Amino acid sequence: MAPITDPTLAITLIVAGGVFAQWLGARLRTPAIMPLLFMGFLLGPGLGLLNPDAVFGDLLFPTISMAVAVILFEGALTLRFADLRGAATPVIRLVTVGVLVTVLILGWAVHEIFAFPWPLALLFGAIGAVSGPTVVMPLLRTIRPNDKVAQVLRWEAILIDPVGAVLAVVLFEAIVAAGAMTEGSAVLAFLEVFAIGGTVGAVFGFAFGWALRRHAIPDYLINVSTLGLVLLAFTLANTLGHEGGLVAVTVMGIVLGNLPGLRTGELIDFKESLSVLLISALFIVLAARVDFGGMMEIAGGLALLMAIILFIARPLNVLVSTIGTETSWRERALLSWIAPRGIVAAAISAIFAVRLQEAGVEGAELLVPLTLVMIMVTVILQSLTARPVAELLKVAEPAARGVLIVGANPFALALAEVLHERGVRVLVADTSWSQTRAARMKGLSTFFGNPVSEYADRELDLVGVGSLLALSRQPALNALACMRYRHEFGSANVFSVRHDPATFEKGADPLPLELRGHLLFKPELTLERAQELLRAGYKVRLTRLTEEFGFEALSEQIGGTDNMLLAIDKDGLVKPFSEETRLRAGADWRIVYLEKVSEEKKIEKKKEEKAQREAKKKD
Repeated sequence: MAPITDPTLAITLIVAGGVFAQWLGARLRTPAIMPLLFMGFLLGPGLGLLNPDAVFGDLLFPTISMAVAVILFEGALTLRFADLRGAATPVIRLVTVGVLVTVLILGWAVHEIFAFPWPLALLFGAIGAVSGPTVVMPLLRTIRPNDKVAQVLRWEAILIDPVGAVLAVVLFEAIVAAGAMTEGSAVLAFLEVFAIGGTVGAVFGFAFGWALRRHAIPDYLINVSTLGLVLLAFTLANTLGHEGGLVAVTVMGIVLGNLPGLRTGELIDFKESLSVLLISALFIVLAARVDFGGMMEIAGGLALLMAIILFIARPLNVLVSTIGTETSWRERALLSWIAPRGIVAAAISAIFAVRLQEAGVEGAELLVPLTLVMIMVTVILQSLTARPVAELLKVAEPAARGVLIVGANPFALALAEVLHERGVRVLVADTSWSQTRAARMKGLSTFFGNPVSEYADRELDLVGVGSLLALSRQPALNALACMRYRHEFGSANVFSVRHDPATFEKGADPLPLELRGHLLFKPELTLERAQELLRAGYKVRLTRLTEEFGFEALSEQIGGTDNMLLAIDKDGLVKPFSEETRLRAGADWRIVYLEKVSEEKKIEKKKEEKAQREAKKKD
């Protein structure tokens, strides 16, 4: 096919292809990186439709630079020193000593195999050490490892993203400084770049944080102000000092992420829609520029490098990071097998490769192809094999028993508390800070933010969670949550509470049934009715059924099944009551229901709780 020469048509094709690839990734429940790369390969080397260098010319490099600046800023924004101090020992080692082990092994590998000069080899090692939550989280939801392995991998993915990116920036600046100056002044040039970039980033970070804490910027301008200041800091630092822009945006993100009293959730959200567009376009453009002919010539070297990454670098990283900890060999083996590379690795390799090629660094043209192959191999291979490996090692959970509850109103919290006390993993998500705080004060795991946002896709820890209870006061949010998590948990495990029709705006009909998932409870028990019952003295109770005291006996005791909410079967799976479900609850099942509590029962309950506390103290 004839290549596209019209920039407008090329941009349209990239955007449309990126959106389709993102949708395909969501449907297949796989990291979007893979469909994006395949789309780029198809449009570029495959069909010959897209040649980014020919279409965009001199504008290609500045566009990639700004996209990478935004991605690096967001990554640095998530690096909170408090989280690093509070993380478990294996996590801290994985993102410090473990990163250095990976850098050295991968640097040695590309130095020996592809004759990379040592500075460039170490830079590839730093790029190859970065995984990230966008590729790890979908894998964890599929693998469902035990809680210990899941938490280590989750925290490693969150922390290593910015740590690896910062290390890569440092090495890149050192290479540029050494190549641009004489040997005697290279160190001075390197320090100058970091001084200028670090100063600009720190000033912008503290100034913007000061403005946000004093609400000097209207809410509707926070998103665009963040984007504008990131690009301004990047450009200003590049103007004042050669290549200081990446340092500036990285430092700016770290400063904002660690300012006391500043909630960064809204700042991270500023790039939700933008990041999808930037990442989609960036991956397609990078893949379209790959020379498959050149890659075939080094196929043997590529295979050897991938073997070293999979079977030497990662296992040694994990071994060094878990020595002296209570990590079993089975858990070490699974940790050694799961380390997919992600967005930051591809993004920073793109801009570094272009700059280093311009500087005449030998081997720089291989930086992007090697990185893309590393991403493809790790994501595809580990996506297909991680679950069987986890089952073989016996460190996989048999089923996802946890519950995601959207909404932190009093009824939702009462229900969550009972499940939590029974040992069910409960995660409460709400957009209200006060309600989220109330849930956290009760000892519940929480997520503050929109549960159907891009931010939630990155940060919401759904490991071990297998069903959704949409209990928010907002019917539209409940519907969106059901639509979003239907593919995650399966349509049979997505439930939404009913609302009193009077709560809808005048003239507005309740949302269609197909958008709301399975409707919870009996038709009369709407969210508003449940809240009224709580105010009237009802409590959410849990009772264990026995051979002597079965379902019928409980139903008779509480006056029927109208106020029954949930059942927990023998295996610990939560099964909500609804018109569409027929539960055959037997012995050893537990029933959660609303019951009117008299003053006498309240006193008896307090006595029981006091006796339980005293028994625990004696134990």
